[in-house]
Amino acid sequence: MLSTIAKLMLTSTALAPVALVYAWVMHTDGDTKVAVGLVVVAVTLVTIMLWLLSYCRKHLERSKFKVTSIEAADREYITFILLYLSPLFTAEFGDLNWNILIPTLIIFVLVISTGYGYHFNPLLGILGWHFYKVSTEEGVSYVLITKKELRSARQCLDVGQLTEYIVIDLPDDKEIK
Repeated sequence: MLSTIAKLMLTSTALAPVALVYAWVMHTDGDTKVAVGLVVVAVTLVTIMLWLLSYCRKHLERSKFKVTSIEAADREYITFILLYLSPLFTAEFGDLNWNILIPTLIIFVLVISTGYGYHFNPLLGILGWHFYKVSTEEGVSYVLITKKELRSARQCLDVGQLTEYIVIDLPDDKEIK
């Protein structure tokens, strides 16, 4: 189980597109160096996350997971679209109040990394990953990350545990690329 690392990576890659929007704002303001730096940060975060998911799919301990109920957990598109576009509502990058923004981001990261809250990551959704809220026979709910489209609640999956309440579908060896 990766726990804190997995939570931080899922959250930071969900926020990576904000860096791309800020990069656009910086580029249009004439600060190309900062824009390129933000693009590099966003691409690096996504690359690390994809590597982490690939690593987990190959190396996490397998366990049988009997699903009793399934619900899509990737319905929060509007929230993320507003978050992604929010930098565009700032007149200029220099108008940001960094004394408020930085402590807010630090608190956000601490809350996500220590709590059980989790939000869908639309960036991974674009890359073909699906997020489901699933329940087990014991009545415990998890977020399941998978490349499969689940259609039936009565199935057994092989999963690895990323965090206490987030599991990832582990494919057969022949499915791993």
